[in-house]
Amino acid sequence: MKFRYTVPTAVLSAALLLSGCGANEQAGKGATPAQASGNTAVKMNSSSSGNTANQKADFQQAVDQYREYVIQECDAFVTETGKFVEAVNKGDIENAKSLYAPARMHYERIEPIAEALGDLDPNIDARDGDVDAAEWRGFHRIEKALWEDKTTKGQKEFADRLLSDAKLLRAKVETVDIQASLLVTGAVELLNEVSSSKVTGEEERYSHTDLYDFAANVEGAKKIYELLAPQLTKKDADLSKQIADRFAALEKELAPFKKGEGYETYDKLKDNDIRTLSQNLDALAEPLSNMGKLLGV
Repeated sequence: MKFRYTVPTAVLSAALLLSGCGANEQAGKGATPAQASGNTAVKMNSSSSGNTANQKADFQQAVDQYREYVIQECDAFVTETGKFVEAVNKGDIENAKSLYAPARMHYERIEPIAEALGDLDPNIDARDGDVDAAEWRGFHRIEKALWEDKTTKGQKEFADRLLSDAKLLRAKVETVDIQASLLVTGAVELLNEVSSSKVTGEEERYSHTDLYDFAANVEGAKKIYELLAPQLTKKDADLSKQIADRFAALEKELAPFKKGEGYETYDKLKDNDIRTLSQNLDALAEPLSNMGKLLGV
């Protein structure tokens, strides 16, 4: 979430991930004139001297493909959040619990995007203590009710606002116009998100569904790498392979904790499991951060 990062890093992360979401190529997909006028387009230019017109053309395909990915995740996020909210409003606690983490995965894959869109990230994803108690809402407010308080009583207002915020995120993604810049920083920031709250077990303190978030952040970072890999391989095939191998190593460490379509609760992990995951995360972050230097983005 926005308030988990230092300001300069947060701005960079949000900017480059949003580069995949151009409004002018997505006209007619749900954004109204009122929504468009309420969300000023943001543009960033790389400070690298290599950011020439030809270079921009080299990365245009990656940017276009990432835009499609973000739109798809936003669509799925709205759909799955709608199912979760419906279960909460019906008072179906067990069904709501089963829908909670899968819905959040779509958000976690593209989480930094919300950080550039006003209060959307804290409204959707703030933990207890991150914001004033009177302003606390979103997933984690409902998480506490379901797992700790064991009730859905009094949650309809928060559930309905959560779905409204999810739809607002989807609408604003349509209107943002940011030029391609530093995609690699966004991939690294998604890994930072894992190390700052997921691997510590702090994110899902009531449900202990942190591994869902962990996996989703890694998937979001891997998607960016995969889109940039063709250009990286031309510049440094060894580095590209190293990054791919370390993604594979991290995914291998996560695999034993798969449970059906989801993951084990985080309280089932031993200290050694957490340590190994953290080490693989650090091993991946280092070469991934070097990718931008070679690509000149």
